[in-house]
Amino acid sequence: MPEHKKPSLLLSLMPLLIMALLLGVGYGVYKIRAEVLLVVSATLAGLLARLLGFSWKELETGISDTIRQAMPAMLIVICVGLLIGAWIAGGTIPMLVFYGLKIISPGYFLLTSCLVCSIVSVLTGTSWGTVGTIGIAFMGIAQGLGVPLAPAAGAIVAGAYFGDKVSPLSDTTNLAAIASRVNLYDHIAHLLWTTTPAYLIGLVIYYFVGMQYGDQTVQQEQVQQILAALQGQFHFNLFLLMPPLIVLFFAVRKLPVIPGMLLSAAFAAFSAVVFQGQSAAAVMNVLSSGFKSQSGYAAIDNLLSRGGMMSMMDVTLIAFCAFAFAGVVQKAGMLQVILDALLKVARTTGQLIASVVASSVAVALMTGSSFLSVIIPGELFSPAFKKRNLAAKNLSRTTEDSGIVVVPLIPWSMAGVYMAGTLGVPVVEYAKWAFMCYLGMVFALIYGFTGFAIAAKKRDDETLPGS
Repeated sequence: MPEHKKPSLLLSLMPLLIMALLLGVGYGVYKIRAEVLLVVSATLAGLLARLLGFSWKELETGISDTIRQAMPAMLIVICVGLLIGAWIAGGTIPMLVFYGLKIISPGYFLLTSCLVCSIVSVLTGTSWGTVGTIGIAFMGIAQGLGVPLAPAAGAIVAGAYFGDKVSPLSDTTNLAAIASRVNLYDHIAHLLWTTTPAYLIGLVIYYFVGMQYGDQTVQQEQVQQILAALQGQFHFNLFLLMPPLIVLFFAVRKLPVIPGMLLSAAFAAFSAVVFQGQSAAAVMNVLSSGFKSQSGYAAIDNLLSRGGMMSMMDVTLIAFCAFAFAGVVQKAGMLQVILDALLKVARTTGQLIASVVASSVAVALMTGSSFLSVIIPGELFSPAFKKRNLAAKNLSRTTEDSGIVVVPLIPWSMAGVYMAGTLGVPVVEYAKWAFMCYLGMVFALIYGFTGFAIAAKKRDDETLPGS
């Protein structure tokens, strides 16, 4: 076996600098797909590793080991796609959206819009879908009320990202758990320590600011169109609540995730055949390729035309490419050199949390990608948290607080472009009103330096429930 050289700090930083340059320019400016850029980064990192004496077989083993550790969580991501398709086809998600819209209160527009978008986003697992449908309806209502559009858009974005952040159906939430190798439900529960106070502060502000708009008449025409489109396409009954109740039961009892998802999907598929009048063959196709809504109303069709296992392939692919890069730099000892240098500076838990926050925000600014803002810091800092005997859910929580939810506040990110274009309000105008999206990292820093709500590591395999 050839002798391996220990990489210098400069050589160890080179793959990360190359990746930052490729992603910042290629993805951020020229919109080249991140998967290709990550493969190029991994290739260049591999060439540097070869200079250190590592063989291709050794690097291949490093890549395989990294991906193998993430496989259980990747299976969950694929099942999430299956579950979303089943819930839509069975009428569960449409029914919950329908009754969620009915609770709109004209007197408390900002508060209600944030709450309803949160509920819809939790149940659908998509902030973009929520903003692109319910969010559009709320912006129409805001115009009828005379509510300024900037706070309206901020409340909608904050609510949508709160729901996306804590939903077990969210691809980014699953990805944050994958990147840090932590159990999904433990990750979500730990998130609530920082997310809840940030969210509640926003709700309080929305309540007091929104009171001045309470005496005006709401123009609910867009909402009524959505309600009519939902009623025209689906038949609602209490049995449709069974699929989410099954997932909730498995989560509360800390039972295995995948069996619960499959059982929930089976109930939803049954509902699609019995209550929605779909054929068994059509439902099977939905589980694979997703549901295609044909209500005739574009806004609701955009929300409901999604799901299926194939919809999660982009998430799976980008994770594999990122893990390939991580496997190379980790096998070559580059990550260890960087961490050793970093830990000389980050001597306390607070400094370590601050380093994660800074790294996640930096990646978000450089790439504008929610996925990369959790994958890269998650890979980089995971060994440091283990070395300090800190639970991986501290890391996954911090990457979400300072990565995923910050991206819609960046004007050049895809999320920022989408939100601004969809809601008709520039990012710089709604950003300050999306309180939940930036207050979470403030609480993450406070907890890091005070030690409050910082969990110790219980076991080596933190993908098990109760870790």
